[in-house]
Amino acid sequence: MADRTAPPTVDLPALKQRLGRTGVWLSSLSTVPAEEERRAVAAIEELGYGTLWFGETPAGKEALTHAAVLLSASRHLMIATGIANVYGRDATAAANGANTLSEAWQSRFVLGLGVSHRPLVSSRGHTYDKPVSTMRAYLDAMDATPFSVPLPEPVPRVLAALRPKMLELAATRAQGAHPYFVTPEHTRRARETLGPDPLLAPEQAVVVDTDPERARATARGYAAVYLNLPNYVNNLRELGFSDSDFENGGSDALIDAVIPWGDPDTLGEHVRAHYRAGADHVAVQPIAETLDRQLEDLRQLASVLAR
Repeated sequence: MADRTAPPTVDLPALKQRLGRTGVWLSSLSTVPAEEERRAVAAIEELGYGTLWFGETPAGKEALTHAAVLLSASRHLMIATGIANVYGRDATAAANGANTLSEAWQSRFVLGLGVSHRPLVSSRGHTYDKPVSTMRAYLDAMDATPFSVPLPEPVPRVLAALRPKMLELAATRAQGAHPYFVTPEHTRRARETLGPDPLLAPEQAVVVDTDPERARATARGYAAVYLNLPNYVNNLRELGFSDSDFENGGSDALIDAVIPWGDPDTLGEHVRAHYRAGADHVAVQPIAETLDRQLEDLRQLASVLAR
């Protein structure tokens, strides 16, 4: 049964324009000192990317305070959590924290929310419950939270959604979806489920390297964590991958589909495949050993992705 509760009203065309067509996704920001983050933010702004997405892990920086660091280091860049774990703070803290950021930085913050994964949640002492019902109850509690400071508009929120039921919730109770570790085919299916209007902003990991063996080794190193998490594996099965594709670090076909590699022109075409499939915005994540190398990859990609 569809969820009939309307999300807070946000001007979706204006939100999509603020996000820009292409953003950056950097997990490495959670592992470096704030001063290095500030330098990275300045470089990303100068390159012309519209939005900076970052993740949250139990061993990393807390999402909302981390967002404040990034917002304070930027002038016009949109900052988005990709994602804030709903088990990491209760709904009141999430609502009031997001409102505080949005009011202080003039609507430059987007709250990405997700239910994370059973091993990561259980390790914190929580019981991992049914994902969709957990998220729906969390959004109900957020919407029931008052905030005493006037806001120009509600904080935009997106859900980490892979499969149909969570995508439907993203369409009815948020401004859209932020799928991770996906392919352009998933983007096509997600757009069909979401409908024409909600924001669809997939993450796309890439390896800027034209050597097949080296590039795939880099991609497999990154993919290893995700290929051990049922949420991602089950989603890839629905896209047609079989048991053999998950063996030995992932088949070439799986790796090439999820984490494309090559020169900037080749990778730019893969990103454009998401747009053709229905994405409004693509968050590009260069996979490299250091933040400096990631920034160099983003420099190489910037002119191609702007086409």
